[in-house]
Order: sequence, then C-alpha cells, then structure tokens
Amino acid sequence: MCPPGGWLNAIDPGARPGDPPEDHASAPAQSSGATFEALPLELHGHRVVYRIAGSGPPVVLIHGMINSSRHWESVALRLAGHYTVIAPDLIGHGDSATPRGDYSLGAHAAAIRDLLAAIGIERATIVGHSLGGGVAMQFFWQFPERTERLALVSSGGLGHDVGPLLRSAALPGASPLLWTVAHPRVVSALWDVGARLRRRGSGTGVYVQAVARALRPLERPGAREAFLQTLRSVIDVRGQRVSARDRLHLLDGFPTLLVWGERDHTIPLAHGREAHAAISGSRFETLPRAAHFPHLEDPEGLAAVLREFVETTEPARIGHDDWGARVSRRRAETARAPATV
Repeated sequence: MCPPGGWLNAIDPGARPGDPPEDHASAPAQSSGATFEALPLELHGHRVVYRIAGSGPPVVLIHGMINSSRHWESVALRLAGHYTVIAPDLIGHGDSATPRGDYSLGAHAAAIRDLLAAIGIERATIVGHSLGGGVAMQFFWQFPERTERLALVSSGGLGHDVGPLLRSAALPGASPLLWTVAHPRVVSALWDVGARLRRRGSGTGVYVQAVARALRPLERPGAREAFLQTLRSVIDVRGQRVSARDRLHLLDGFPTLLVWGERDHTIPLAHGREAHAAISGSRFETLPRAAHFPHLEDPEGLAAVLREFVETTEPARIGHDDWGARVSRRRAETARAPATV
C-alpha cells in the first residue's frame, strides 16, 4: 500500500503531511437550525438526488470529479441563513444514477437546467468547483437567461495543465487499476489508517480519510465507468482537453468571481489569474489555507467570499437579444482588428 504521504499527494499535492489535524468538512456551520436535506427526483427516467438548505435568492453549488453534493455541506449551511442553496449530485456521481450515456459538460449542464426547472427555480447564481466549474461555465453558455452570477472555484476548463493523477486515470486500460484502488477492502483500510493517524495527532490522517471518502463512491456498480466517461470527456494524457478561453469574452461585464486555494497543485493558480485578466470586471480571490478543495479545507473562508460576492453585485438579466449582441460584438471587434503579418 502506498504510504500516507503518497496517498495525500495523489489526491491533492497541495496538502502537506505536517498540516494541523483539522477536519474542516465536519466543522460546525454558522447557521442556526439549517439542514442540508437530500431529496430524490426522477429526470428522463433516471434518479437524480439534490440537497437543499435555507431560503432566499437561489445559489446552485456544483461539485467536481468523484465528489458529491455532500461535500458542499459546510459551505451550504453557512449560506443557508440568507440564500436557498441547491446542490445536485451530477449524473454518475454521489447518489444519482449511473446510466450508460452522455457525461459531457453540456449534458451535465442540461441536467441541472432540467432539475432547476422541475423544482421551480428560474434563475440562480451558479457556483462550480473543478469539473463543476466547467459545468457552470457550460451552463452559462447554454442558458445565459437562467444565470444571474457565475463563481468558479479552482475551476477546470481554463487551461491545459492538470495534476498527473487525473492524466494517468484517463489512459486506456485504467479501469482495472481503478477497481483495485477503489475496492471496498482498500477503501476501508485507508479509512482505518486515517483514523489511527488522527488519534495519534497526525494531520496526515485527515487527508488519508479524504482519499477514502473520495474513492468510496466508486464502489457502486456503474460508478467507475461513469467516472471514466466523465474524466475522458475533459482530460487526456496531455492534460485538459476542453478549454473555455475562447469564450471568456462573453463574461465581460457579467458578475463573475474566481476563487482559488493558494496551495492548489491539481489545477494551477495561474489559470485563475489568467482568466481574471481575460474577463473584464471579474473578481479574483485566493484562500491561503486551501489547496484544491476550498469547500472542504476552508469552508468558512469560501462561504464568506461567496456571500460577499452575491451581496455586492446585482443579478444579471440576459435575454436572447442581449446574448446575440454579446456574440456579435466580439465578431465585430475581430473584423475591425488590423491584420497581422
């Protein structure tokens, strides 16, 4: 078995074995009496689970690869005193169904649109982490009239670089290895190792258990195949194969927030800085305590940044004519640009 430090670096190289043993994911949320209730829904013949908390303007939280809506709990409960927080389990993730089918960013975005329509939410602030950031951007491209604000947390889709573990998992033949790593006995052993390390006061134990928590969903039938289909739709051996850089101009003047953990080595901090520079009027915030999972590593800091962003921006209203103007404006600017030799 790989030593604890190796597992730690595999899941998030930005996390250090010497860090203090804080389990931010289980820290008490600062919201009185709120619950993060899981509710099932059938969409197009498939079970979809979402979690909801609070009341007020709607905020949608979209999780990343292998994660689930559960991982948003500490952030959701901190926002629930002011907002209606909705966190779906993407198809193929968490407690949602794992059908054989389309796991592209566009398919995930359309499923979220249908979920929100089914529960009566017309427009919302859309927040996405990692893969969920790519889904959030795709949601904006496809359904701008339903998007009031966009917040991207350690987001994918903003550059080609990505951690070596995800590139390796995209290789042909990775499925048998994934089954070995995600076998219930291996996951249980990892969890027990983490628990022993935590009892000894080692900060590594928190992260070993985080690895076990991330692998556990892959025990379910169909989950590994769904994970590989999702992964290979956005990543190959050379890195991220989907980029939104050519469309970031569509976010000019739109309320957009980029948030990054300063210790993130899975998706480089530079991606966030470059996207911020490319999007006129966007905001950029970093969280010193966080690596690639700010909602788990510093939920209090992330919730504060999100709340400040929503409270100090006006919700956008984009209609079909407005969208056409955004697209045609860029086309006109390109046509006016002088030719280069």
